[in-house]
Amino acid sequence: MVKITKENALHYHQSGRPGKIEVKPTKPYQTQTDLSLAYSPGVAFPCLEIQQNPDDVYKYTDKGNLVAVISNGTAVLGLGDIGAMSGKPVMEGKGLLFKIYGGIDVFDIEVAEKDPEKFCETVEKIAPTFGGINLEDIKAPECFYIEERLKRTLDIPVMHDDQHGTAIISAAGLKNALEVAGKDIDKVKIVVNGAGAAAISCTKLYVALGAKVENIIMLDSKGVITADRPNLTEQKKMFATTRTDVHTLEEAINGADVFVGLSKGNVLSQAMIRSMAENPIVFALANPVPEISYEDAMASRPDVLMSTGRSDYPNQINNVIGFPYIFRGALDVHAKAINEEMKMAAVHAIADLAKQPVPDIVNEVYHVNDLAFGPKYFIPKPVDPRLITEVSAAVAKAAIESGVARKTITDWDAYKKNLMVLLGQETKLTRNLHNTARMHPQRIVFAEGAHPSMMKAAVQAKTEGICFPILLGNPDRLRRVAERLKLNLDGIELIDMRADQEQGRRATYAKHLAKKRARQGYTFEEAYDKMYERNYFGMMMVETGDADAFITGLYTKYSNTIKVAKEVIGIRKEYNTFATMHILNTSKGVFYLADTLINRHPDKSVLVDIAKLTAHTVKFFNEEPRMAMISYSNFGTDEVGSPVCVHEAVEQLQNQYPDLIIDGEMQVNFALNKELRDDKYPFTRLKGKDVNTLVFPNMSSAQASYKLLQAIDPDAEIIGPIQMGLNKPIHFTDFESSVRDIVNITAVAAIDAYVDKIKKQDTI
Repeated sequence: MVKITKENALHYHQSGRPGKIEVKPTKPYQTQTDLSLAYSPGVAFPCLEIQQNPDDVYKYTDKGNLVAVISNGTAVLGLGDIGAMSGKPVMEGKGLLFKIYGGIDVFDIEVAEKDPEKFCETVEKIAPTFGGINLEDIKAPECFYIEERLKRTLDIPVMHDDQHGTAIISAAGLKNALEVAGKDIDKVKIVVNGAGAAAISCTKLYVALGAKVENIIMLDSKGVITADRPNLTEQKKMFATTRTDVHTLEEAINGADVFVGLSKGNVLSQAMIRSMAENPIVFALANPVPEISYEDAMASRPDVLMSTGRSDYPNQINNVIGFPYIFRGALDVHAKAINEEMKMAAVHAIADLAKQPVPDIVNEVYHVNDLAFGPKYFIPKPVDPRLITEVSAAVAKAAIESGVARKTITDWDAYKKNLMVLLGQETKLTRNLHNTARMHPQRIVFAEGAHPSMMKAAVQAKTEGICFPILLGNPDRLRRVAERLKLNLDGIELIDMRADQEQGRRATYAKHLAKKRARQGYTFEEAYDKMYERNYFGMMMVETGDADAFITGLYTKYSNTIKVAKEVIGIRKEYNTFATMHILNTSKGVFYLADTLINRHPDKSVLVDIAKLTAHTVKFFNEEPRMAMISYSNFGTDEVGSPVCVHEAVEQLQNQYPDLIIDGEMQVNFALNKELRDDKYPFTRLKGKDVNTLVFPNMSSAQASYKLLQAIDPDAEIIGPIQMGLNKPIHFTDFESSVRDIVNITAVAAIDAYVDKIKKQDTI
């Protein structure tokens, strides 16, 4: 886990534009006509349409994609009653999660009102603005009354996520854990430690799944909740036991099949777990300190099935697996409520997803090759890109079937595709890259260690847990730069390749390089001299295993870096060249472009290699390559020059790789406009396909294209250049690369290095 300090948390929230969310216009506003349509007089027409047909508000406004995250600040995280305004950072954070995971717009609303009646009146009066209400951080028992009343008085979805989010995810986990354990839910004995809003809601949902109330024992801060205890709330009465022989957690858990903790840390002992039934299920969900640590629970007995609320252990119960997708499905059918049928649909969708084959990107995030349904994986991971389609669709279907939907969906395949577009491939891709790298950080050498951008990126990558950075440069200078930039270099290795103490390492590297390149005229003396240069030294660290990956390019000319990479690392034996690719994350989707850096004027054989490398790399990012080879002509209309070279390369690739989805040569507009291409050239292997990969005839056109798109679309994110075809992970940056760009390349380099290790292990 990355350590979060007060200083870096406050810096995150206040840096740049304060806060975490903003409002952006979605319609043109550049001209007077645009403004007249947006406001007066044009805006009067949709107002009148809505007056005639209130449901048209979903057609003409953002209501159908707008959720209010509302709180009075009486139960904020683990901070308690800190007040409405103090809870605003949490509500903004919830808004951020809604947006990045569900594509849902949010207004966070902090209401300075503790009286439940007055709080409800406030929400009811502003409710017409929204398509849904997410209640957040409201203390029990008031939260129960508030939610129930608003569900009765409002005709939009209302959900208190602190109750139902945890309930839905833990119920899905319990359903699957019982299957792994070979137990029936109607027979198991369940102990619930905690009796707050989340615990009550979780237990009610377990009962809805089939658990028997008489088999449940619930505890609060006073011990076991018994039916004879005076002054019980209505919620606690539901689960008060008639047993008189149990009073403590130790007594209650003896012989139990399931423990669910929604209380406080370190209240469950190893001895208690050992007293449970065979194949016990332990959900220790207090956060950040669970009721028992994962390590202690697993050490207590070998057959325990364990979940926590933490991301650094298997089977995390995380509300983000649920609420963005539940509201997404509810909003998309203009639902009047989130009812029990919709919640149960989410439970089953989440549970079923864990039984499906896991995408490679999820396996990579969790440092395994074969993540599969079983004791260490019975809940989907938060990074699973399928959650938005599976859970949202299940919720939307349940809303339609239960009669609370105003809108019907008939084409579910099209709906799921729209969900993926709505989510935004760019945020999902970058998030998955960082998550993947974070779970298996590698030793990465940064060539230009004293460059402010590279040093900031190295520190950020270390802070995020992406890698173990190594900075090349004079340590005194590096520390001075860090002091000036107010960066902490603790835990980052600093290497001065020119220092006397590095003489032995330089000699070792020189011997290795001279031996490797003896047939190219290398001598030890020549190789030793080269070890004073950062690219030679850094790449030799990777070549000899002293580091896992290398990043360079802010100072050095590409031509020199390419030369060094060929000499030190070498090209993979199945190729005659190596290449680079840029990923463009745009509002239109994700596009892969090659070759953007290495091969200036490729001939046919080089183009074939570039295409093969690109197809392999696109698959690495868990995408199916749908490739167009670009030129200024279409399918042989020009019979001289580069189009002929491209045409012949496509012909060879199609003959050698009949399953590869590739065609050309073609102009860019035909590549990206499926309807135009299919109408004019219906014979192509790309028919009906949206192209996501472009291979250009030369470096000039490839580089100009991605830089042009970057310049005209400031919201587009560029990841690259990504090296393809060298024997080891050597990656490049542009001299104008931002810190974010370098961090993204660092994540790619870490993943590349990890995959390289796995391949070598498999070979051995």
